[in-house]
Amino acid sequence: MAVLSITKMKQLSQEQLDDLFRHSPAGPIPRGDAAGSAIIAPGTVLSDILARLIYALAWQGKVFDPTGGRLRNKITPFGIRAIVAKVYKDTSWFDGRECIVLDYSRTSLLAHWIRDEIREIAPGRYLGIVYWGRVKLINFALTFRAPRRAG
Repeated sequence: MAVLSITKMKQLSQEQLDDLFRHSPAGPIPRGDAAGSAIIAPGTVLSDILARLIYALAWQGKVFDPTGGRLRNKITPFGIRAIVAKVYKDTSWFDGRECIVLDYSRTSLLAHWIRDEIREIAPGRYLGIVYWGRVKLINFALTFRAPRRAG
């Protein structure tokens, strides 16, 4: 599969993003620093504007430590590493297939109701879904500079 740029991913419809997630393997649990991009209102003019705004003000990505089974989000305009999640493979709420779960329920007072699921869509590139409780909210993409994996 050709690697989709983040720009192209934001231009896909929600149905196309769902299909991409559905047809991608869980892949290995990633390791290291990933640049993130929120995908809100995919396929619309607003998608790129919202992604840039969120990146500048709130969320820049995630840093994975697979040996510890955790990650930290890079937040605020300064990229502060905070908001910890537990990382493990499990069944996706989206389609019942294997995914990598980013579980905040026991690690964060601020985000305890959030669960992310990611799948590898290309080497070093993951597509994610954010859930609030069991409600699917938005998608996001993670891009690693050099695909390094824990396994």
